[in-house]
Amino acid sequence: MDFAVTDEQRMLIETAQRFVEEELYPHERVVEDTDTLPVEIAERIKQKSQELGLYAAAMPAELGGSGLDTLSMTMLDRVLGQASYALHYTVYRPSNVLQACVGAQRERYLYPCIRGERVDCFAMTEPGAGSDVRGMQCRAVRDGDDFIINGTKHFISHADWADFVILMAATGEEEEGAPPENRGPRKKITTFLVDKGTPGFTVRPGYKNVSMRGYHNFILDFDECRVPQSQVLGDVDKGFDVANDWLGATRLQVAATCLGRCDRALALATRWCVERKQFGQQIGKFQGVSFKLADMALKLKAAELLTYEAAWKHDQGTMSDSDAAMAKLAASEALAFIADEAIQIHGGMGLMNELPLEMIWRDARLERIWEGTSEIQRHIISRSLLRPHGG
Repeated sequence: MDFAVTDEQRMLIETAQRFVEEELYPHERVVEDTDTLPVEIAERIKQKSQELGLYAAAMPAELGGSGLDTLSMTMLDRVLGQASYALHYTVYRPSNVLQACVGAQRERYLYPCIRGERVDCFAMTEPGAGSDVRGMQCRAVRDGDDFIINGTKHFISHADWADFVILMAATGEEEEGAPPENRGPRKKITTFLVDKGTPGFTVRPGYKNVSMRGYHNFILDFDECRVPQSQVLGDVDKGFDVANDWLGATRLQVAATCLGRCDRALALATRWCVERKQFGQQIGKFQGVSFKLADMALKLKAAELLTYEAAWKHDQGTMSDSDAAMAKLAASEALAFIADEAIQIHGGMGLMNELPLEMIWRDARLERIWEGTSEIQRHIISRSLLRPHGG
């Protein structure tokens, strides 16, 4: 495996870095202080990112996207991830599962998202079904050529921006496994495309969050919501075929954005070690401080290699669930460590609004939870080790 940066990737990184510094950083304080991303700022970022070819960059060129391979996209997400999540997410990437759209679905959902005319959100999590996705209670019952959907989803990110939801709902049950592994019926899951404004579908504000200010979560309610079978994404009862593609991609994206904030925190800590003097010398000359930098750099490098390897494997068609889990786990936990140590090195200044470290530190806490908790990632990794031995 060769992760050497190509000329094309170097140009992409340089373009993205200028974009982050000129178009995103200047607005961070407004977003952090108000917990709001002003519409005019979001539109400016969107327009500029489209001009630079950063918008919908992961989508294939034949569909109208920039056609970046996974490794290049990971490098791009790493740079964008240095900034506030609300700001960098405005450089939108449609859910990769929309490539499963067929026929009229492509004209109605896929292409408009790539062109920036529509935005999607993904709804899987429920109040009683987080890590246990199969425990979801949101149900879709067939009624002729339609489905009637009832249930609630929560923690649904950017549902305020979205024009439609990619919804996962239970559509039946099936037996799986044999004793003693058989735990009873498992829900069959189907994925639906549901437009805002569909009768019976409402969106309401979610929970106040200490992390990711300006990037909000919402609660989606479905009450006798009728959708035609033409709104099924993929095959009926095969929703996890769609979801697994989405989860792998989002875990790589989380890993990459964590690397970006690790870069920013480590750079700030390193500069502080050079500029800050105590007891007559730079604080970086004290082992108690310099060894922190060494440990931070070590964890960042390990997370980088795991993330880039997983991305490279994805391009080769060989990435496993365990590869994505290792990348997400290593990068999110590296960020938690590096953000905390960077604040410790800065002392009291690390927690002041004058520096972005307190933002990075707060946001880092969420990374070990969403898109699969650290415990779920460890479960995936350990399961991949035990299965070949009958475990």
